[in-house]
Amino acid sequence: MGIEDIDLGEDFDFEQMLNESFENAENNSVVDGVIVEISGDRVLVDVGQKVEGQIYVSEITINGEVKFKEGDTIPVMLMGSRGERPNISHKKVLQKEKFDAFVKLHGEDVENVTIEGKIISVKQRGGFIIEDEEGCEYFMPMAQSYLKAIGAVGKKVKAKVLKVNEAQNSIIVSRKKLIEEGKAIKDSRVADILEKNEPVNGTIKKITSYGMFVDLDGIDGLVNYNEISYKGPVNPANYYNEGDEVTVVVLSYDKAKQHLSLSIKAALSNPWEEIKDELEVGDTITVTISNFESYGAFVDLGNDIEGLLHISEISWNKNVKNPKELLTLGEEVNVEVIELNVDAKRLRVSLKNLQEKPFAKFTKEHNVGDVITGKIATLTDFGAFVTIGDVDGLLHNEESSWETNAKCKALYKKGDEVEVKIIKIDREKENISLSVKEIADSPAKRFQETHKIGDIVKGTVKDAKDFGVFIKLEDNLDGLIRNEDVEPLVIEEIKAGDEIEAVVVNIDTKRNRVRLSVKRLEQQQEREVLKSVNDTSSMTLGDLLKDQIK
Repeated sequence: MGIEDIDLGEDFDFEQMLNESFENAENNSVVDGVIVEISGDRVLVDVGQKVEGQIYVSEITINGEVKFKEGDTIPVMLMGSRGERPNISHKKVLQKEKFDAFVKLHGEDVENVTIEGKIISVKQRGGFIIEDEEGCEYFMPMAQSYLKAIGAVGKKVKAKVLKVNEAQNSIIVSRKKLIEEGKAIKDSRVADILEKNEPVNGTIKKITSYGMFVDLDGIDGLVNYNEISYKGPVNPANYYNEGDEVTVVVLSYDKAKQHLSLSIKAALSNPWEEIKDELEVGDTITVTISNFESYGAFVDLGNDIEGLLHISEISWNKNVKNPKELLTLGEEVNVEVIELNVDAKRLRVSLKNLQEKPFAKFTKEHNVGDVITGKIATLTDFGAFVTIGDVDGLLHNEESSWETNAKCKALYKKGDEVEVKIIKIDREKENISLSVKEIADSPAKRFQETHKIGDIVKGTVKDAKDFGVFIKLEDNLDGLIRNEDVEPLVIEEIKAGDEIEAVVVNIDTKRNRVRLSVKRLEQQQEREVLKSVNDTSSMTLGDLLKDQIK
């Protein structure tokens, strides 16, 4: 309990209280009495007066057993009268024996005596009755207790003797005096330590989750878990045991609350200052894996300094989710220093920087045109990222299929294996472009298997653009008739759904394109007519043209 928790109670006049506490006794003389009758919880005792005195059975009961019977002689203390009956007590005789033993032991030098006992009752006149292990009772006035009456019974306390009245067999004690003397001693000793401003040795008294209590030759101070190591907050139980001797420095002292703050690390040399001129960003150092967190691992430099190896700096593989997948506790690894801030006591290191970049390794082993197998890692609106070893390549929607308006989201799901072709490697941006459709035959290539340049085909108009007309030839394959090839048709008169006949003039299997021409159809038909004229002497040119027009 700190002083801030103490209830000083009412402002009693202590001398007046002492005098009042003695008024009840008449002569406190001890006489022998004879038990006349034991009835219920009452015992009548003949002490040689007109009327017998009366005590409770509890006064002659020990551990539930009544120790006397009718006719037995017992010592009692006479304390005046209560009505017509003499006021007597057997318990007071026993207490006087304890009191006499106390006085015999300590004599007149009682003000330096400290007693310890349990509060057995609270008196209405403003005080507590304390009983020690020997059965001796003490009175502690409320104003001398630094305690609240509620909940006090049963509490163990220490107190200092203020006064002994042998005539009344009374011992007055004060917890307040003991606390204030202890506070004054502690204030003085802490002031001396602070004045010397030197490390001091102490013994670990208690270890908790938040720190350790250290005994500095009778003075307790707290070493917070932040003040144990330069590594930062640590579990003190991992470093010390109760009873260990440690060297500490006093950080601060709250005189009002009696709180003494200590530091172990402040008594040590600062390792951060030691490495300031020895280490710099870019250096490679050997460290030990000392702790794991979900976001990475802590590494120990071996001089009470820990650095952070973030999970993003462990491997070039972006799929690593837990540092334990690649590292083990106590393992020694070489890392590169990527950040060193001595003032902020922050050190960050990288393991992957000492490893070959996956992109560089990939470009050594693969070239544009290679066909490889990967797994769908991420699906987006514009395509999918495919993991190939330790790198990701982009499979754009346009390269996912020869089907018109194909979407990777509709074709794949995350984790699917897919065979792709490398179509571009951008070394500057470290980008890899992939294609699925280049592995498969294009619709134009299939068209080429059944058609050749000069073939006449028919198709339905799909759309008319400023530069020409698209007609549908097959599934996923359109033919383009440019404006200059539309004649003798009139482009303004062409509409969707019209059927047009044209000649194949070009088949581009790579880009899945077919060029058509109506104009060449006209020219080709004329050549065929001329050829027929040369081959048929019986027909005139006019007849042949008439037949073609029909």
